[in-house]
Amino acid sequence: MSKRKEALTWVLVTFALVLVGAAAFYVLWPQLQPHATVRIGDGVFKTRVATTEEARVQGLSGTTKLAEDRAFLMVFDHEGEWSVWMKDMKYPIDIVWLSHDKKVVHIVKNAPPESYPYEKFTPKKAAKYVLELPAGTVDGKSIIIDSQAAFDETKLEVSL
Repeated sequence: MSKRKEALTWVLVTFALVLVGAAAFYVLWPQLQPHATVRIGDGVFKTRVATTEEARVQGLSGTTKLAEDRAFLMVFDHEGEWSVWMKDMKYPIDIVWLSHDKKVVHIVKNAPPESYPYEKFTPKKAAKYVLELPAGTVDGKSIIIDSQAAFDETKLEVSL
């Protein structure tokens, strides 16, 4: 085989390996992200989890939608009156604050993206968790103050 054909073969093999690697990354990346299954009200949600300040600040910013069976869960080290703002949001959401024992302590329905930078949403009671859901979910899944959420805290993975 000529050196030119051999070089072309190596380029094609390398390109094929890069494509396979990119495809594997695309398929596996969601599985590598911190996640949990959250049950609350009449709903069960596949939930992306944020346990670091950077991941909580990023939140759902820049995403184009949240499927009705999906949610975003922010986990804090301790209870506090954690505010949520709608920076770079493109759609409204329902926001649910949960105490350390996973009971609903505050709810904001249909928080509009246009509220940023004028408004922050802050609970009236301290919470350890903040759950963001598609707008309309709180009413549609019968989530009310004192509703009990269920998820395995020991399996919450740490955000990268």
